[in-house]
Amino acid sequence: MTRPRRIGLTGGLASGKSFVADILRGLGAAVVDADRMAREVVAPGGPAHGDVVREFGREVLSADGTIDRKRLGSRIFGDPDARRRLNALTHPHIRRRMGEEAERLSAKAAAPTIVFDIPLLFDTTDGRDLALDGVVVVFAPEGVRVCRAMIRDALTRDEARRRLEAQVPLSDKVARADWVIDNGGTREATREQVERLWREWHGRGA
Repeated sequence: MTRPRRIGLTGGLASGKSFVADILRGLGAAVVDADRMAREVVAPGGPAHGDVVREFGREVLSADGTIDRKRLGSRIFGDPDARRRLNALTHPHIRRRMGEEAERLSAKAAAPTIVFDIPLLFDTTDGRDLALDGVVVVFAPEGVRVCRAMIRDALTRDEARRRLEAQVPLSDKVARADWVIDNGGTREATREQVERLWREWHGRGA
């Protein structure tokens, strides 16, 4: 049985990574979503929930006992040490679950390509633990990303900029990419780039 191709997918805040992941899913890729697993590991009963509450206090909890991601986010953005502490508590669990999910998908031969949708791929690791065959970085200009983040997350301009600045610069990620998708234009232009990349991966010509 041929091993599915393993591709990392990352970008910067509001660069359009989720849109690209949706296109790849529609083309036949299996997508392993780090954000979904991050929510699972900090949910009540999850392996990191208690550790996060002990580290950051009960003020990050909602009334139902779930972690309020926006409240926690306000604590860690702008505080590199707090981000490192949170990452140390959550990322080992997230990466273990991603690896397990990839092995399950590989065993089923469910898709020709497994895409690891990881917002902080280059912020925390190089993906070597996931045996990636390459990394796609989704790019958009900073001004576009700030406006998207303001609309999507109901942030002020200053809040959006602080969150962008808390990540590894997108230009650095682009420099480390095997493939770059420019999502600064129309959705149709982005879709064409992704479809062209899919054909390249699977030898289907231009």
